[in-house]
Amino acid sequence: MAVGLRESRILIVGLGLIGGSLAAALRANGFRGPILSCDPDADEIARGIEMGLIDRGDTRLESVVEGATLVVLAVPVLAMESVMAQLAGVIDRAAPDVVITDVGSTKAAIREAALAAFGRMPANLVLGHPIAGSEKSGVAAADAGLYARHKVILTPEADTDPDATARVRALWAATGAEVLEMDVARHDQVLARTSHLPHLLAFSLVDTLARQDERLEIFRYAAGGFRDFTRIAGSDPVMWRDIFIANRDAVLASLDDFEAGVARLRRAVECGDGDAMLATFDRASHARHYFESLLNQTSYQAEYQMQQHGKLRYRVSPGGGVTGRIRVPGDKSISHRSIMLGALAEGVTEVKGFLEGEDSLATLQAFREMGVAIEGPQQGRVSVHGVGMHGLKAPSGPLYVGNAGTAMRLFAGLLAGQAFDTELTGDASLTRRPMGRVADPLRQMGAEIDTAEGGRPPLHIHGGKALEGISYDMPMASAQVKSCLLLAGLYAQGETRVREPAPTRDHTERMLTGFGYRVHREGDTCWLEGGGKLTAAPIDVPSDISSATFFLVAAAITPGSDLILEHVGINPTRIGVINILQLMGADLRLENEHEVGGEPVADLHIRYAPLKGIEIPVDQVPLAIDEFPALFIAAANAEGTTRLRGAGELRVKESDRLQAMADGLGVLGVEHSLREDGIDIVGSGGKGVSYAGGRIDSLGDHRIAMAFTIAALRASEEIVIDDCANVATSFPGFIDLARRVGLSLEEQQEAS
Repeated sequence: MAVGLRESRILIVGLGLIGGSLAAALRANGFRGPILSCDPDADEIARGIEMGLIDRGDTRLESVVEGATLVVLAVPVLAMESVMAQLAGVIDRAAPDVVITDVGSTKAAIREAALAAFGRMPANLVLGHPIAGSEKSGVAAADAGLYARHKVILTPEADTDPDATARVRALWAATGAEVLEMDVARHDQVLARTSHLPHLLAFSLVDTLARQDERLEIFRYAAGGFRDFTRIAGSDPVMWRDIFIANRDAVLASLDDFEAGVARLRRAVECGDGDAMLATFDRASHARHYFESLLNQTSYQAEYQMQQHGKLRYRVSPGGGVTGRIRVPGDKSISHRSIMLGALAEGVTEVKGFLEGEDSLATLQAFREMGVAIEGPQQGRVSVHGVGMHGLKAPSGPLYVGNAGTAMRLFAGLLAGQAFDTELTGDASLTRRPMGRVADPLRQMGAEIDTAEGGRPPLHIHGGKALEGISYDMPMASAQVKSCLLLAGLYAQGETRVREPAPTRDHTERMLTGFGYRVHREGDTCWLEGGGKLTAAPIDVPSDISSATFFLVAAAITPGSDLILEHVGINPTRIGVINILQLMGADLRLENEHEVGGEPVADLHIRYAPLKGIEIPVDQVPLAIDEFPALFIAAANAEGTTRLRGAGELRVKESDRLQAMADGLGVLGVEHSLREDGIDIVGSGGKGVSYAGGRIDSLGDHRIAMAFTIAALRASEEIVIDDCANVATSFPGFIDLARRVGLSLEEQQEAS
C-alpha cells in the first residue's frame, strides 16, 4: 500500500484527466485497495478499467459509493453542486468514517455548493486543489506522474476534522505531491492571479489575432515565445468558462490589477519613459528567474533547495597545498548598503564588484518590488536608478531577504520611515534570529513594528508613523543595530545619536558620507540629522574580508603555502582577523594599500609560518565576530592554547557558532573547553597532521561549512560536511576557488 495511506476503498467521481491521473498515481505508488469511479460517460469508465486504473465503475453514484472510505470529487466546478446533492443522498452507504475531498480550482464556489447540498460544511469534507494539469483531457490522457513535485493546496475550515485533513494529506503525499494549507479566500485570490488570469489572457490574445485578416501570416511567423505563452489557450474551454464564472470576483480583481499595469506601461511607451519601462521589464525579468528557481528548487533561495531537493554535502580529502593569486567575491555588507542607499539617492548609482550571492540578490529583488529600476547584476556591475528619499512604493507582498540578518535589520530602519506598510520575512534560519534589538529602539523613535514570538521574524512594519530622533546606548556592539537606527534617523525629526560599547563596522557611515549625507563621529558616538537627501555616487565594492578569511587561514596552517588575495577591504572596523592572525605569528603582509570610494583596500599576501596559541584581545572580538569559525581552525593548528572570551554574539548567528564549532572540533579530536561567551582550543602545532577526519553537521551555517572545509588541509582522513547549501548565501564560487588554490573538494547531493 502507498506509504501513509490507510484507505481501504477509494471512489473517484469524475474520470477525466485529473481523476484518472490520481488513480494512475495511486496504482503506481503501491495502493492495492479497490479504486472505483463514477462518471456520466460509460466509455470513459470502460477505458479506465481497460487501462487498469480502476477496478469498476458506474454512471450512477449510488452503485459505487458502498463502503467507500474516501470520496474524491473530480468534476467541473459548475457541476459540483449537483454532484454534492446526489452524494448527500447516498453518503450513508459509504463507510462510517468516510472522508470527502475535491480537486476544484476555485474553493469559495465549492464551499457554497457544499453548504447548499449538505446544509452545513461537513466536518469530514476537506476541500483541496492539485495545482497540476495539461491541455489534454479525458482518462486516456491520465499520467501517473502528473502530481509528482507539484503542490496541492488544502483549505480546511476551523471545524474540519483534523483526522480527515490528515487522510487527505496522505492521499496526495502518496502521489508525490507537496501538500500545503491555505484559507479559501486566499486560495482563490492567489489562483486568480497565477493561473486563471494567464489563461484568460492567452485565450484573449489568440482570439484577437485569430480574428484578424492577416492571421495566417501572424501565426506562420510566430516565434517560440508566442507558442510558449499561448500554449494554455489550447485548454478545455468549457472547464475554463466554469472556472471564470465560479471565481468571478477574484478574477476581476486580478484583471483590474493587470489592466492598471498595462496602462502604466502604455503611458511609459507613449512618453518614451525609459526608466519606467526598464523598471517594469527588469523587475519582471528577475522575478521570472526567481519564480523559475522555485519551480526547479535551485539555489536562488537555498532554503528551497534544502527543503525540496535534498541537502548538499561536502567531501574534502585530507591534505593539499595553498598557492596562487585569487580575488574573492565582493563584500556582502557593502553590497547590501550600495543597493539600499543607491535606491534612496537622486540619480544613477553605478556599482562595481557587487556580490552576486543569494542574500544580496534578495536585497536587489526587494527594491525592484518597491519600484526601483535596477540594471544587472552582470559580472558584478549594477546600475541603480534612485527614486529619492520618498520615492519607494508599497510592495505587493512580503519582502523576502533570504538568510541575511544584515538586510533584515537594515531594512527595518529604512522601512520604518516609509508611508506604507511592509512585512519582512526570511528563510527558516533567519526566522530564528532575534530582531528585538532593532525593533525596540525603533519603537522608541515612534515606529510601529510587530514581531513573532520572542521578537523574531517576520517583522510587520506599519508605515506613516512620524519618527523622532533619539540618543541610544547600544547594550552590545552591533553594526547592524547602529546602521538600522541611522537609516531610520534619515527620516526622523531632529538628531539620531548612537553610542556603541565597542567599535563596530562603519560601512554605513562611510557610504552615507560618500552619498553626500553628513554623519558626525566623536569617540564612541555617531549621529546625523534627519531630513537630508542622498546624491548618487559610484561604488567599487572591495573583496569581502570575511570570505578572504577562509583562504587566509588555509594558507596560514598549510606548510609550503604562498597565497595573494587581491583587492580585499581592510576597513579598520573589520581587520580583527588580520590582527589576530598576526598576533598568532602568521606571515601576513598588506600590499598595494589604497582607497576606493572611501573604503581602504589592499592585497593580502600570506605564507605559511608556525602559529602559536594566544589570548585573543577583547577589543578585537567585535572586529572579527564573523571570522571566528575560521580562526578556530587556525587555533586548532597552533602550538599551545588559544583563549576567546566576550564572544557571546556567536551564540545568535545563523547557528550557535560556539556550540557548532565546539561539536565539530570534538568530532576531529581537537581538545577544547567551551565557555558561555567563548572557548579554549588546544592546538597541535607542528608540520604534520593536526587531527583526525570525521563527519560534521554544519547546521546549515555557511561559515561552519567553509571552516571545516579548510580544516581538511591538516586532517589525517577526509572530512565530510553535511548541510552546505547555504554556502551560496555568502560565497558564490567558494568551491571553484578552493579547488584552484589546492584543496580537493567534492560536492554531493544528500537525501532529505
